[in-house]
Amino acid sequence: MNKYEAEFSNLVRSFRKKHMGKGPSQVRTTFCKNWAICEMEGNLSPVEKFIASADEGKQMLRAARTEMVKEMYKKNRPAEMEEFLQAKLIDLFVDIDIERDFGMSVFVFDQDIQSKFRS
Repeated sequence: MNKYEAEFSNLVRSFRKKHMGKGPSQVRTTFCKNWAICEMEGNLSPVEKFIASADEGKQMLRAARTEMVKEMYKKNRPAEMEEFLQAKLIDLFVDIDIERDFGMSVFVFDQDIQSKFRS
């Protein structure tokens, strides 16, 4: 992870903390063409971990942690991320493995950020 990817990771963590009350404990970002691929660990709160102890809870949390996160980014434009990259966010793909507490987000921007921020 280069310094730009590390800074983007920090922006993702702070955005999630601001809008969800808790950000992931670790974020690793890789820029690939016009994608920022973020691997995230430590996403779940203690209450969510308790809810996940039931099968129905796992399904509910996965739905919430994928669809609600995408909706959060639609309602709250990540201006800090766009300003940092000088690129517009055009799509977002999100998934999480509740049992491992490991999530992935793929941010799709309107230009090649990998070439722009090669170190």
